[in-house]
Formats: sequence, C-alpha cells, structure tokens
Amino acid sequence: MHRAFVLGSSSGGYVAQQLAIGYPGRVAALVLVGSPLSLRGRPAFADEVATLQDPIDENWVRNSLAWFPLLHAIPAWFIEDRVRDGVRMPAHAWKRILDGLRTAAPPTESGTIPAPTLILWGAHDAVLPRRHQEALAARIPGAVLKVYPGVGHLVLWECPDQVAVDTTAFLSSLD
Repeated sequence: MHRAFVLGSSSGGYVAQQLAIGYPGRVAALVLVGSPLSLRGRPAFADEVATLQDPIDENWVRNSLAWFPLLHAIPAWFIEDRVRDGVRMPAHAWKRILDGLRTAAPPTESGTIPAPTLILWGAHDAVLPRRHQEALAARIPGAVLKVYPGVGHLVLWECPDQVAVDTTAFLSSLD
C-alpha cells in the first residue's frame, strides 16, 4: 500500500487531519500549518460569504484577504494568483465550503491521528489562538508544535522557505 506525506495549511490542515484519521494506513506523516483545532461557530466573515453571487467580484476576493493580516511581504504575483483562483470559484462553492468546515465535527474529536505530526503556527495568528494549537498538539500523540515568531495566520504564504526547511527536516527525521 502506498503512503503519503501530507501537508495542510489553514483549513486545508483541517481536511488533512480528517484524512489522517479516516485513512491512517495511507498517511505516513502529517504537517499542519496554521491548522485549526475546530472551526465550529460562525466566523465574522460568514455574513459576507452568505451574500455572494456569481460572478464573484474581484474586489471582494482582494478585500477578503484582509481577514488574514500578513506581517511579511508577499510577492504581488502570488496575491494575484490567489485573487484569480477566488474569482473562478462559484458563489455556491464559497458558501458550501465554509458551511461544511464550520459544521463538521473537529477531526480530533472523532478519532486519533496516529501519524507523526509537525504543527507549524505563527505567533501573531489573529485567527487561531495558541491555546488551540497546544490543545491540537496534545490530542495527537507525539506531535511537535513549532511556533514562528513574527508570523501571522498564513504561515505558508509568509515564510514558505522556512516551512520547507522545517518540513524537510521533520520528514528526514522519520527514517
């Protein structure tokens, strides 16, 4: 059976957690980057998402990036790529993705993640509190939490080179 190293960032980390629980034999190791413990509840921006209609307005996508303040410069081409991706996604997808994430049972409440896990978190994350990252690490046997000082929620955007270095070192240590 083939096994994969899985990295999930932000809500993608939530999905990666579920993958590791649902298919433990398939996930060799897990790297969670700014990944939530839980997404239950209604985020402040949910009302905005609920009013979306097609076609998605480019300015709305651009403004939605402010939900996750960036503390480091991000290349303009990368931001423009994210805006193009956001405009291509239909309104019903924005709505259903958010609704699915916030109504789903938190992965670590529905099972155990057996895979070796590295958790990377920005110390200035205005979305995910440190206590949630510590609780997430405590729920995953042997998980390692690494805190990036001076970084916000979008760790992968703000310091991709350091994420790559830390991920490579972590995966190399598993031999």
